[in-house]
Amino acid sequence: MAEITEKVYSMLEPLLDGTDIFIVNIKVKPVNNIKVYLDADSGFSIEKCSQVNRKLYHQIEETQLFPDGDFSLEVSSPGVDEPLLQYRQYKKNVGRKVTVTDNEGLEKTGLLKDVTEEHITLEIKPAKQKEALIITQIPFSNIKKTVVQIIF
Repeated sequence: MAEITEKVYSMLEPLLDGTDIFIVNIKVKPVNNIKVYLDADSGFSIEKCSQVNRKLYHQIEETQLFPDGDFSLEVSSPGVDEPLLQYRQYKKNVGRKVTVTDNEGLEKTGLLKDVTEEHITLEIKPAKQKEALIITQIPFSNIKKTVVQIIF
């Protein structure tokens, strides 16, 4: 499966050149089901998704990655409950509420204030309103997962 993933990745990269779309993840299941998760700095619309899907599907067929033509392709953005995996996803979500789980399993929820190559900065509201806001930096090396919190 790793070989197919690499081939799909190499087909996909040129399709995204010159756009703000980036690859989040590619999964290939044993039944020749390819799932491509993409995002974009300006938002990943259904129109962008279908354009990439059509072009990638055509390339997979042309290169005969699956000689008998027996494959399925799904192109989408990661679901809202999926953890952030790429640096660009973190950058895109600055200003949003996130829950970070560190390598020890401890969770911190706060406003994502800043992202650098080394760490993220969270602004956490204290339990008591009279206390000052807590600003904390969490190194990427200590982050197990980060999930954006949807506020209704």
